[in-house]
Amino acid sequence: MTDILDELEWRDVLAQTTDIDVLRKALSEGPITVYAGFDPTAPSLHVGNLATLLILTRFQRAGHRPIGLVGGATGLIGDPSGRSTERVLNTSDVVAEWVARIRVQVEKFLSFEPGPTSATLVSNLDWTAQMSAIDFLRDVGKHFPVNRMLARESVAARLGGDGLSYTEFSYQILQANDYLELYRRHGCTLQLGGSDQWGNITAGVDLIRRVEGAHVHALTGKLITKADGTKFGKTAGGAVWLDGSLTSPYAFYQYWLNADDRDVVRFLKVFTFRSREEIEALEKAVADRPFAREAQRALAEDMTTLVHGAGELAAVVAASKALFGQGSLEELPAATLEAALAEVPKAAVPALGVPYVDLLADSGLVESKSAARRAVKEGGAYLNNVKISDEAYVPTADDLLHGRFMVLRRGKKSIGGVEVG
Repeated sequence: MTDILDELEWRDVLAQTTDIDVLRKALSEGPITVYAGFDPTAPSLHVGNLATLLILTRFQRAGHRPIGLVGGATGLIGDPSGRSTERVLNTSDVVAEWVARIRVQVEKFLSFEPGPTSATLVSNLDWTAQMSAIDFLRDVGKHFPVNRMLARESVAARLGGDGLSYTEFSYQILQANDYLELYRRHGCTLQLGGSDQWGNITAGVDLIRRVEGAHVHALTGKLITKADGTKFGKTAGGAVWLDGSLTSPYAFYQYWLNADDRDVVRFLKVFTFRSREEIEALEKAVADRPFAREAQRALAEDMTTLVHGAGELAAVVAASKALFGQGSLEELPAATLEAALAEVPKAAVPALGVPYVDLLADSGLVESKSAARRAVKEGGAYLNNVKISDEAYVPTADDLLHGRFMVLRRGKKSIGGVEVG
């Protein structure tokens, strides 16, 4: 088995462990069972969750048994970690639907082939729903000193503000009980999560020690940050989701393609399975040929393939090339073209009949109609990759792609769109 801890340290994702030397010894002695949990607080996981999910995947590839836990029970409660206000509770029907969707996403990253490292997928609702309030208080709650719970960072931060409900206060007990149940049912001895989960995870370590007298482990990954200070995993339109209906494969590809030079090497380490040699070569390319953006392309291609598959990668690469005149716009599927145009300045008109220069100005590609006319006169204005030389040109039905769209371009790099109807 490979030394997974050394790999995590090189990839700069390892934040905290309970005792790294003891954990390293346990990992070297044979396969252990490790789990990570994902709460259904939205209908999809996002790229922030992906960092933890890929650590779990790396453990499986290193020869260990992974358990993916979807929080059918904890998703009904809400984790106070990292939040300054109380969560809005979702209905059980909504949570159940989101659990089903997230299970499918987690399954994509783990191997369930029979064998010593075969993955398991569980919902904590399976054991939590069967527990009465009395059982919960007597069998689990009695092991949690309130003074220690109050001292946890996620609780203490809220007590200094608007406070928190007993519901959210109890979240760490539920998560700790999950670890206990997985220890009993599957022999799980390592829980991993983001560094904001440290208090919840170590609560489980302590519960297993108190109840079973056993020593188990905790490991957290670093929360991902961006060099420019903006929040990782966010775009102008919101979170970057793994579900293609929420973040299109084209937008997903563009997110990684636009990674800052200061971030791209770290993202390659955290999110891809490229070797040290490959990443070091790309790091050198960033230093020597930053204009070529080789590392960004490698990152975008790897991530889009990993999350959406090779077919979607081929579609978005074709769309990217076609938008800039290096392929056929007519051959792009309607959904791919629509997703691509959603990421660029766009004008919406109710019907045909609007002059080209007006569309160019309305899209925001130029600042005025006079600037649009100047772009035409200078030979830098395009409609569906065809140069427009007539300032009075009015697009017709023949110019529509899939009966709805037109692609505008000013010069070599400025892309816009039009949607008709």
